[in-house]
Amino acid sequence: MKKLKTTTKIDFATYLGVTLAFVIVYSLQKAGSLSNAMNSWLVPICSFIVMAVSLNLVVGISGELSLGHAGFMSVGAFSGIVTAMSLTNAIPSGAVRLVLAILVGAVFAAVTGFIVGVPVLRLRGDYLAIVTLAFGQIIKDLINCLIVGYDSRGLHILFNISGQKSVTDLHMDEAGVAIIKGAQGAVGITKLSSFFAGYILVMITLIIVLNLIRSRTGRAIMAVRDNRIAAESVGINVTKYRLIAFVTSAALAGAAGALFGLNYGGLLSSRFDFNTSILVLVYVVLGGLGSIWGSVIGATVLYILPEALRSLQDYRMLIYAVVLILVMLATNNAQLKALLGRVIPKRKGARSNG
Repeated sequence: MKKLKTTTKIDFATYLGVTLAFVIVYSLQKAGSLSNAMNSWLVPICSFIVMAVSLNLVVGISGELSLGHAGFMSVGAFSGIVTAMSLTNAIPSGAVRLVLAILVGAVFAAVTGFIVGVPVLRLRGDYLAIVTLAFGQIIKDLINCLIVGYDSRGLHILFNISGQKSVTDLHMDEAGVAIIKGAQGAVGITKLSSFFAGYILVMITLIIVLNLIRSRTGRAIMAVRDNRIAAESVGINVTKYRLIAFVTSAALAGAAGALFGLNYGGLLSSRFDFNTSILVLVYVVLGGLGSIWGSVIGATVLYILPEALRSLQDYRMLIYAVVLILVMLATNNAQLKALLGRVIPKRKGARSNG
């Protein structure tokens, strides 16, 4: 019998670990053992796990710095909300509308990522970080100018650039429903997201990212990251493979945004500002660049921590900052790395001797 590769075993262990965590938490949820606060965190945690894993594909695997990942999340969130709400009468099933919303959110974010990535990924240095930072702010401002509603005649979309227009300018019939009201954001959202849907999206994200990393395309992406000149010398299309990683990451962020957006009754574009992009980047860096497991654990722990400390009020962010510093010191500790370096070869030797 052909033995499984070490990377394959690691991937299966990742899938199994996430599944076991889901089963345990889902069982506690059904038994009523989770607090209301914890129940409200489950879908956002799944969304930010997807965000962290997808950003790790750009920052850790591709080696590029993106500071506008929340922009792709916002594109997916609001396009997904519009899709789910406008199909309320045509598709009564909430589960079907949620799936369609996630797919539409992923497609819109991927298209946006392609439009942004084509010119920017040909550049070197910090240009990507600067442009993606600007992109996130531009998207937030555009959504603040967007007014969307639907009635029996279909969707009505209006850009309120002057700031003088309102929902009445959509000229909908009496049964019309406003979805996005400019700076007021999306209102009257029917909550469709669930923890089970979040788990499915996390698993799909892990399968896509891990299979991409292990593929020939993934090896080409990492070759470009490690040595761009050497990669070009052997015929690797640098822009093509960087764009593949960037667009894939954007699509997954859009899917996470749709899941996140349909978990609330109302949503403002300010939820996806620069601070959110930095927060996701913190999850990736502290979890370990290139480490998928680290992104999953980092997003989970670092999302729960500030929420769990809310009762401490003024000291909450101080404690959170101290924990971040301690984690950073621990992950960059030379003695800890040396200890892991001694343990790993012993395991390899044990396998070879067996």
